[in-house]
Amino acid sequence: MNQIIAQANGMSTAGGSLSWQPNELDLRRIERMLQKRARYLYVVPRVEMTASGYLIQSPCCSRNIDAEGGMVDIALLEYDAGLGVWKLFRKDHTEGGWEFFMLERSLQVLMDCINRDTARLFWQ
Repeated sequence: MNQIIAQANGMSTAGGSLSWQPNELDLRRIERMLQKRARYLYVVPRVEMTASGYLIQSPCCSRNIDAEGGMVDIALLEYDAGLGVWKLFRKDHTEGGWEFFMLERSLQVLMDCINRDTARLFWQ
């Protein structure tokens, strides 16, 4: 019984640790929340599970990043179970790496940030 309670709380057990992220439910939540974005409404972004979170990609409509209009990285979301927070990263297309953007307890707040993107840091 204690093992079940520990697993429900995401704690380590004798058989290893149970990770709640990524999961199918949050993948679908992210896909639904992306429908409320302010930019590139005429394309369909893709959300994929990674080892520790979710990768958001989209066809490059502006042609600023990919002249061919191919899929480009938009954002990376990772859940830190130890801290109980989400980490949001934006893609630095010039350097080719991920740049830390913010920490937040609420997935909804992170998605609102990605969807509004008034400074065009995500949807370039």
